[in-house]
Amino acid sequence: MARSLVVKVTCGAEDAERCNQAFTVAAAAAASGAEVSLWLTGEAAWFGVPGRAEAFDLRLATPLDQLMAVVLDAGSVTVCSQCAARRDIGEADLREGVRIAGAAVFAEEVLGEGVQALVY
Repeated sequence: MARSLVVKVTCGAEDAERCNQAFTVAAAAAASGAEVSLWLTGEAAWFGVPGRAEAFDLRLATPLDQLMAVVLDAGSVTVCSQCAARRDIGEADLREGVRIAGAAVFAEEVLGEGVQALVY
């Protein structure tokens, strides 16, 4: 049985390669059958809003919206509650399937048995 994976991405388009790497690892793990939880924090919180992942462009990289779709299909995508609040992003602003949650939920996920957490 595959371990669960929590991926936290802390950057957006300002650090495109690191951001894309987080989405790529999360999608690859989800596609391989792992239970994946992708957390969008900092500037990455914007990718929880429709149209933002579609606008992200990195040469030779799988489009971010496609990677997110893989994770949403097999796992979960969460926007950090404080990050969302600082950017005036509410539940109604999010793409379908994305939720807002805080540090307590993140801590619960990463402290679960057999969970691997990665921060980008």
